[in-house]
Amino acid sequence: MFNITGDDRLKNEEISLETKKALALSLKKAMRQKNFSKITVKEIIQDCGVNRNTFYYHFDDIYALLRWVLTEEAINVVKHFDLLVDYEDAIRFVMDYVDENDYIISCAYDAIGRDEMKRFFYSDLIEITSSIINSADEKSKKHLEPEFKAFLANFYTEALAGTLVDWVKEKQTKDKETIIIYLKRIIETYLSLF
Repeated sequence: MFNITGDDRLKNEEISLETKKALALSLKKAMRQKNFSKITVKEIIQDCGVNRNTFYYHFDDIYALLRWVLTEEAINVVKHFDLLVDYEDAIRFVMDYVDENDYIISCAYDAIGRDEMKRFFYSDLIEITSSIINSADEKSKKHLEPEFKAFLANFYTEALAGTLVDWVKEKQTKDKETIIIYLKRIIETYLSLF
């Protein structure tokens, strides 16, 4: 009978994270060279030196790997901001990330389209938006109805996800600083209602 210690579990988690990072790096490398729809699991595993079973142990498909990349590199970082205080820094971080990694976003956009890309962002951003709304509600002690808070979270998340996706495709015509200012004003206006 095996007795797995906490140290063994920690070591396995570290190895798993390193494997995910290696797969992510291979995906990003491939995305610099070709369209997302042309990238195969075979080329990712060959590039990072793991077998097919290892890939599928960690991810269901390439889309799951892409989601992990975006979540790990951007969304999880934003969750560590105090969003009631540092919302401008959080917005700037996301915009800078999208700007620096536009080849990833553009490649994915070309493969799955605007609506799917928006849904992709939405599923991660809804948690962040809900957190801001819940924190503002707690701070103001207004105790908004849960249905209304859910409506607000959906409304703002749809707008934010759509804005990010549109900006990726129209960066040449839309200035990042202007978008940041507009998003900051929207959040400030919303928070002033509390």
